Amino acid sequence: MRIAVLRERADAERRVAATPETVRKFGALGATLAIEAGAGEAAGFADADYAAAGATVADRDAVLAGADIVLGVQGPDPAALGGVSPGAWIVAGLNPLAAGEQGRGRVDAYAAAGVEALAMEWMPRITRAQSMDILSSQSNLSGYKAVLDAAAEYGRAFPMMMTAAGTIPAARVFVMGVGVAGLQAIATARRLGAQVSATDVRSATREQIQSLGAKPIFVESVAGIEGEGAGGYAGEMSEEYRKAQAELVSSHIAKQDIVITTALIPGRAAPRLVSDAQIASMRPGSVLVDLAVEQGGNVEGAVPGEVVTRHGVKIVGHRNVPSRLAADASALFARNLYNFLSAFWDKEAGRPVLDAEIGDAIRLTKNGAVVHPRLAT
Repeated sequence: MRIAVLRERADAERRVAATPETVRKFGALGATLAIEAGAGEAAGFADADYAAAGATVADRDAVLAGADIVLGVQGPDPAALGGVSPGAWIVAGLNPLAAGEQGRGRVDAYAAAGVEALAMEWMPRITRAQSMDILSSQSNLSGYKAVLDAAAEYGRAFPMMMTAAGTIPAARVFVMGVGVAGLQAIATARRLGAQVSATDVRSATREQIQSLGAKPIFVESVAGIEGEGAGGYAGEMSEEYRKAQAELVSSHIAKQDIVITTALIPGRAAPRLVSDAQIASMRPGSVLVDLAVEQGGNVEGAVPGEVVTRHGVKIVGHRNVPSRLAADASALFARNLYNFLSAFWDKEAGRPVLDAEIGDAIRLTKNGAVVHPRLAT
């Protein structure tokens, strides 16, 4: 079983899909690893470290030659997979519902190339798959980094400080969307001494917010979202709920120093949570961090890859936030991939053999066709 790891080509992508740690673990299973030269450089992993762990370090063509599995953070270019074994697996984040050549177009190209594409972001949220969940591991880091980015842009201190010259009040931080990223943002802001509040359309998150010492801000009199809690994700909000939430948020957001938005709906554009009028109600010098900016943005006026100012408020729209913590993000991502493949490793076959529950959930292409029902045309 030959496993290939390529250097990521996407803009602003500094992560790598294997680390020296996981190279050694794959070696213990009996697999051989080939790493493209420079693949881990941006994340702080030198070629020499991979070689010492037992991997072969070579150019892209040599790495792909005879590869049975290709690991990636983002899916590799289908046109550049020459030399892989027939039916080779592509195991990466593939963003299959995105429009254009970086989404569905790439999935179709994988099918045409005869490879089996496995989308790790579609890993089912079940107990035995938690250690394989790339969305959770990367979102955790995003929530942490969002607070640090906010602190870097905010021209004041986070904690309350009592000095002989007077008292500095604690910063007020409002987190919108309490998934993995939101919970980590709450915890990080609390550790920095901020006064934290949070909201979500899922009522089940109220206790989670309170457990972290933050104040829950919820619409009380209106039903939540359709399919609330299905698969652990939020769904689309009803129009009635959307209006009630906007009213509640408008009154609360005007009092906040920092707002962090994390709301995403799988397969759809990110919901708009903060309007231009709400931004205008905030105090000049306040900060908004939009973690959903690459999926359309929760904040009106957020620009992917930029920090912009509207009405005196800074709006932070960094792309690929986990990649800005490349070493830790790579370590977690690589462990997700190892946990996935090792859980299904068949010693007699010398390769992983997927079961239906997980295999059918993440398999996009097989035998030259797109096979996932969510991609049926």
